Amino acid sequence: MIGGLDGATLALGALIFVARVGDVSLGTLRTLAIVQGRTWVSFGLGFVEVSMWLVVIAAVLDKVAARPILGLFYAAGFATGNIAGIMLERKIAFGDIALRVICPECASTLPTLIRAEGFGVTVFPGEGLHGPVSMLYVVCRRRDLARILRMVEQTAPHAFYTTEMLGGVLKLNRPVAAGGGWRAVVKRK
Repeated sequence: MIGGLDGATLALGALIFVARVGDVSLGTLRTLAIVQGRTWVSFGLGFVEVSMWLVVIAAVLDKVAARPILGLFYAAGFATGNIAGIMLERKIAFGDIALRVICPECASTLPTLIRAEGFGVTVFPGEGLHGPVSMLYVVCRRRDLARILRMVEQTAPHAFYTTEMLGGVLKLNRPVAAGGGWRAVVKRK
Protein backbone atom coordinates (compact mmCIF):
# COMPACT_ATOMS: atom_id res chain seq x y z
CA MET A 1 0.00 0.00 0.00
CA ILE A 2 1.45 3.38 -1.09
CA GLY A 3 0.07 6.51 0.58
CA GLY A 4 -3.23 4.81 1.42
CA LEU A 5 -3.60 3.30 -2.08
CA ASP A 6 -3.62 -0.43 -2.62
CA GLY A 7 -1.97 -2.06 -5.63
CA ALA A 8 -5.27 -2.78 -7.39
CA THR A 9 -6.38 0.85 -7.16
CA LEU A 10 -3.00 2.07 -8.44
CA ALA A 11 -3.09 -0.40 -11.32
CA LEU A 12 -6.64 0.60 -12.28
CA GLY A 13 -5.75 4.29 -11.91
CA ALA A 14 -2.71 3.87 -14.16
CA LEU A 15 -4.83 2.05 -16.76
CA ILE A 16 -7.47 4.79 -16.63
CA PHE A 17 -4.76 7.47 -16.98
CA VAL A 18 -3.13 5.81 -20.00
CA ALA A 19 -6.45 5.10 -21.72
CA ARG A 20 -7.61 8.67 -21.10
CA VAL A 21 -4.38 10.08 -22.53
CA GLY A 22 -4.97 7.91 -25.60
CA ASP A 23 -8.59 8.89 -26.21
CA VAL A 24 -8.04 12.61 -25.59
CA SER A 25 -4.99 12.60 -27.90
CA LEU A 26 -7.15 11.03 -30.60
CA GLY A 27 -9.81 13.66 -29.91
CA THR A 28 -7.28 16.43 -30.50
CA LEU A 29 -6.22 14.85 -33.80
CA ARG A 30 -9.88 14.31 -34.77
CA THR A 31 -10.70 17.98 -34.14
CA LEU A 32 -7.82 19.10 -36.36
CA ALA A 33 -8.85 16.62 -39.05
CA ILE A 34 -12.39 18.07 -38.98
CA VAL A 35 -11.07 21.63 -39.33
CA GLN A 36 -8.98 20.54 -42.32
CA GLY A 37 -11.91 18.75 -43.97
CA ARG A 38 -10.45 15.25 -43.66
CA THR A 39 -13.78 13.43 -43.45
CA TRP A 40 -12.67 9.80 -43.30
CA VAL A 41 -9.72 10.47 -41.00
CA SER A 42 -12.03 12.26 -38.55
CA PHE A 43 -14.57 9.41 -38.81
CA GLY A 44 -11.97 6.76 -37.95
CA LEU A 45 -10.40 8.77 -35.15
CA GLY A 46 -13.83 9.58 -33.69
CA PHE A 47 -14.87 5.93 -33.70
CA VAL A 48 -11.73 4.78 -31.88
CA GLU A 49 -11.82 7.76 -29.51
CA VAL A 50 -15.41 7.17 -28.37
CA SER A 51 -14.84 3.42 -28.07
CA MET A 52 -11.90 4.06 -25.75
CA TRP A 53 -13.88 6.64 -23.78
CA LEU A 54 -16.77 4.21 -23.24
CA VAL A 55 -14.42 1.55 -21.87
CA VAL A 56 -12.75 4.04 -19.53
CA ILE A 57 -15.96 5.64 -18.28
CA ALA A 58 -17.48 2.21 -17.65
CA ALA A 59 -14.45 1.30 -15.52
CA VAL A 60 -14.53 4.55 -13.56
CA LEU A 61 -18.22 5.31 -13.05
CA ASP A 62 -19.16 2.56 -10.62
CA LYS A 63 -15.83 2.68 -8.74
CA VAL A 64 -15.22 6.41 -8.30
CA ALA A 65 -17.67 6.77 -5.39
CA ALA A 66 -15.77 4.13 -3.41
CA ARG A 67 -12.32 5.25 -4.63
CA PRO A 68 -12.39 8.98 -5.47
CA ILE A 69 -8.69 8.87 -6.36
CA LEU A 70 -9.75 7.25 -9.66
CA GLY A 71 -11.38 10.57 -10.58
CA LEU A 72 -8.00 12.24 -10.20
CA PHE A 73 -6.39 9.65 -12.50
CA TYR A 74 -9.20 10.32 -14.99
CA ALA A 75 -8.70 14.11 -14.82
CA ALA A 76 -4.91 13.84 -15.01
CA GLY A 77 -5.23 11.59 -18.07
CA PHE A 78 -7.53 14.12 -19.73
CA ALA A 79 -5.15 17.04 -19.10
CA THR A 80 -2.11 15.04 -20.21
CA GLY A 81 -3.99 13.82 -23.29
CA ASN A 82 -4.43 17.41 -24.49
CA ILE A 83 -0.68 18.00 -24.34
CA ALA A 84 0.12 14.61 -25.88
CA GLY A 85 -2.38 15.23 -28.69
CA ILE A 86 -0.82 18.58 -29.54
CA MET A 87 2.69 17.10 -29.51
CA LEU A 88 1.56 14.16 -31.66
CA GLU A 89 -0.13 16.47 -34.13
CA ARG A 90 3.04 18.54 -34.45
CA LYS A 91 4.98 15.35 -35.23
CA ILE A 92 2.43 14.17 -37.81
CA ALA A 93 2.03 17.74 -39.20
CA PHE A 94 -1.38 17.35 -40.83
CA GLY A 95 -2.35 19.85 -43.43
CA ASP A 96 -0.99 22.45 -45.73
CA ILE A 97 0.61 25.79 -45.02
CA ALA A 98 1.27 29.00 -46.93
CA LEU A 99 4.78 30.39 -46.55
CA ARG A 100 5.59 33.98 -47.47
CA VAL A 101 9.26 34.96 -47.60
CA ILE A 102 10.20 38.63 -47.99
CA CYS A 103 13.79 39.58 -48.68
CA PRO A 104 15.88 41.91 -50.85
CA GLU A 105 18.48 39.29 -51.85
CA CYS A 106 16.35 36.28 -52.74
CA ALA A 107 14.79 37.22 -56.07
CA SER A 108 16.63 34.68 -58.24
CA THR A 109 18.57 32.15 -56.16
CA LEU A 110 16.03 31.07 -53.56
CA PRO A 111 13.07 30.40 -55.89
CA THR A 112 15.37 28.30 -58.08
CA LEU A 113 16.50 26.21 -55.09
CA ILE A 114 12.96 25.70 -53.82
CA ARG A 115 11.71 24.74 -57.29
CA ALA A 116 14.61 22.29 -57.67
CA GLU A 117 13.19 20.49 -54.60
CA GLY A 118 9.85 20.14 -56.40
CA PHE A 119 7.87 22.96 -54.79
CA GLY A 120 6.01 25.69 -56.64
CA VAL A 121 7.03 29.27 -55.88
CA THR A 122 5.36 32.47 -56.97
CA VAL A 123 7.54 35.58 -56.81
CA PHE A 124 6.09 39.07 -56.36
CA PRO A 125 8.18 42.25 -56.63
CA GLY A 126 7.65 44.79 -53.87
CA GLU A 127 8.97 47.83 -52.10
CA GLY A 128 10.21 47.57 -48.51
CA LEU A 129 11.43 50.11 -45.98
CA HIS A 130 14.92 50.16 -47.52
CA GLY A 131 14.13 49.59 -51.18
CA PRO A 132 13.10 46.79 -53.51
CA VAL A 133 12.24 43.35 -52.13
CA SER A 134 10.79 40.14 -53.42
CA MET A 135 8.01 38.16 -51.82
CA LEU A 136 8.04 34.43 -52.41
CA TYR A 137 4.78 32.57 -51.91
CA VAL A 138 4.93 28.80 -51.38
CA VAL A 139 2.09 26.44 -50.50
CA CYS A 140 3.37 23.15 -49.09
CA ARG A 141 2.60 20.39 -46.64
CA ARG A 142 3.42 21.33 -43.05
CA ARG A 143 5.84 18.42 -42.83
CA ASP A 144 7.87 19.97 -45.69
CA LEU A 145 8.06 23.43 -44.09
CA ALA A 146 11.23 22.81 -42.06
CA ARG A 147 13.10 21.68 -45.19
CA ILE A 148 12.09 24.82 -47.10
CA LEU A 149 12.93 27.08 -44.15
CA ARG A 150 16.44 25.58 -43.99
CA MET A 151 16.91 26.65 -47.62
CA VAL A 152 15.61 30.14 -46.78
CA GLU A 153 17.93 30.51 -43.78
CA GLN A 154 20.99 29.31 -45.73
CA THR A 155 20.32 31.41 -48.83
CA ALA A 156 18.75 34.54 -47.37
CA PRO A 157 19.64 34.80 -43.67
CA HIS A 158 18.04 38.27 -43.36
CA ALA A 159 14.72 37.18 -44.84
CA PHE A 160 11.46 37.78 -43.04
CA TYR A 161 8.85 35.05 -43.33
CA THR A 162 5.33 34.31 -42.19
CA THR A 163 3.28 31.13 -42.26
CA GLU A 164 -0.45 30.58 -42.37
CA MET A 165 -2.36 27.34 -41.86
CA LEU A 166 -4.64 26.57 -44.76
CA GLY A 167 -8.06 25.05 -44.10
CA GLY A 168 -9.57 22.28 -46.17
CA VAL A 169 -7.77 19.75 -48.30
CA LEU A 170 -5.78 21.21 -51.16
CA LYS A 171 -4.66 19.37 -54.24
CA LEU A 172 -1.01 20.35 -54.44
CA ASN A 173 1.57 19.34 -56.95
CA ARG A 174 3.64 17.52 -54.35
CA PRO A 175 7.28 16.59 -54.85
CA VAL A 176 7.47 13.03 -56.15
CA ALA A 177 10.26 10.63 -55.22
CA ALA A 178 12.13 8.83 -57.99
CA GLY A 179 9.94 6.01 -59.29
CA GLY A 180 6.76 7.78 -58.17
CA GLY A 181 6.38 6.05 -54.80
CA TRP A 182 3.59 3.68 -53.80
CA ARG A 183 0.87 5.95 -55.21
CA ALA A 184 2.25 5.48 -58.72
CA VAL A 185 1.77 1.73 -58.42
CA VAL A 186 -1.78 2.08 -57.08
CA LYS A 187 -2.84 4.81 -59.53
CA ARG A 188 -1.74 3.12 -62.76
CA LYS A 189 -4.33 3.68 -65.45
